[in-house]
Amino acid sequence: MSEARECANCGRAIDGVEQRFCPACGQPTPAPRIDWHYLMHELEHSVLQMDRGILYSLKELMLRPGRLMRDYLEGRRARQAKPLFLLMVMAAVVVFLSRYILGGGVIDASLPQVDFQPAEAGGGSSLDPAAMQAAFAAVGDLMDRNFAAFTLLLLPVEAAAFRMAFGRVGRLNYPEWLVITAFLTVQAFVLWIIALPLQRWFPYVQSLVMWVGMGYGVFSLVQFFSGYPRWKSALRAMVGFGAFMLAGGLVTVALVVALLVRVMAG
Repeated sequence: MSEARECANCGRAIDGVEQRFCPACGQPTPAPRIDWHYLMHELEHSVLQMDRGILYSLKELMLRPGRLMRDYLEGRRARQAKPLFLLMVMAAVVVFLSRYILGGGVIDASLPQVDFQPAEAGGGSSLDPAAMQAAFAAVGDLMDRNFAAFTLLLLPVEAAAFRMAFGRVGRLNYPEWLVITAFLTVQAFVLWIIALPLQRWFPYVQSLVMWVGMGYGVFSLVQFFSGYPRWKSALRAMVGFGAFMLAGGLVTVALVVALLVRVMAG
């Protein structure tokens, strides 16, 4: 244990007994001894407070999403979990539930299997159904293995779609739209997690949840832009979701085509 006259971490002199934290490095002064009281205190502040932030953010995101996002952008963030951290946590939960409850990947659990049938004679199609099936399976596997990375990579695309759709409404900059989009993605993950156990009995429930998630996202943006005509907010939100789905579909098709070319060339 170090003397109470200086910070144990950086060696800066302690100004007086009333000083509780070192102004140079932020460590408590004097550094407390590690005992049961210290361990319980660290458990409360390092784990339980983080969990309370996550649970608070998730609750508000599902009950009052517009207010939660507005509070975060306006600086009222003390009780909230950081959106990107929250996004990664929920993505990990989605992957875990898909793999260990349903026994498959996220994409396997959320998309129906496509059965490619051989083209009829004279149909003019030269694509091999087996190659098409292999390409779609490979894309799904790639997305499954890199689900968090794909989520982060698509986030800027979705933010750009919403910024384009809303224009100067709310005078939001692009980084602020990234935050809003992260919260909307977390919201969709919550609905996804709720629906995953139902997948065993209702195979296409995830397709339904996708549309429910977009509807909830529209509601969230209407609530966020309170004071702006609701029908205009709803229309702009639907345009944003539509543009994002189109962009996401083009990315998927590009990946499938690239893999098809590779398979057929091999």
